[in-house]
Amino acid sequence: MEPYMRTIPIKQRLHKKANFRFYAELNDFFPELIDRREILYRFYRRPSIKDAIEAQGVPHTEVDLILANGRSVGFDYALQDDDRVAVYPVFESIDISPILRLREKPLRNVRFICDVHLGKLARRLRMLGFDTLYRNDYDDPTIVRIATRQNRVILTRDRLLLHRKAVTHGYLIRTSNPLDQISELLQRFQLEDHLRPFARCIECNGRIRPVSKAEIVQFLEPKTRQYYDRFSRCEQCMKIYWQGSHYERMLSKLPKRRAHE
Repeated sequence: MEPYMRTIPIKQRLHKKANFRFYAELNDFFPELIDRREILYRFYRRPSIKDAIEAQGVPHTEVDLILANGRSVGFDYALQDDDRVAVYPVFESIDISPILRLREKPLRNVRFICDVHLGKLARRLRMLGFDTLYRNDYDDPTIVRIATRQNRVILTRDRLLLHRKAVTHGYLIRTSNPLDQISELLQRFQLEDHLRPFARCIECNGRIRPVSKAEIVQFLEPKTRQYYDRFSRCEQCMKIYWQGSHYERMLSKLPKRRAHE
């Protein structure tokens, strides 16, 4: 079977070539017909291997290991004629040292920042207890700046955002349904054992702490004051939570396996 061929649009003759093979979920970025096949990539001069990977549609944030002719290389490796390149996804829970890892270390304390299209996902991540930043007025440079400064994983549906050089940790959300997105992330980052439901405010991402009824009684509606005695409050925006009917609705949106732990 002939390898699939991709080229870059330049005027000069593309007289050099390299064979690429992408593994595991990196195949999500290719049509099904070329899934798990070698890709013949034609090029001119000596582009960096990072540029060659992203020219084929794979964000560099999705990559953690590159082998060129069986040797691990970094993103700055200059692609050469007849190279055979194997590209592997991020190993968040597997130590692949002493092979050259393309970022300093995997994130153990995973924190997120969502782009403007993922507001519902952000609220559900907060509901599960994950530190998740989101504002509908964040532009791409702001997201990258915050993620870099605070060591957060960028979550986005826009792969071009992840192509930015400054981005070190990011993930392209594959699915469009928020509940499916949660399942996708739990599996991708192996977070099933890190759920802390109702530890963060779904509105502002602040931490939620227990508060005595006496401290907040003046802010409660008469029926809430009458029927409920256990309350929590966001340390940041001061939103008050209690286990009313809204609590049950929120519980129903959590992954079933861990909803009542």
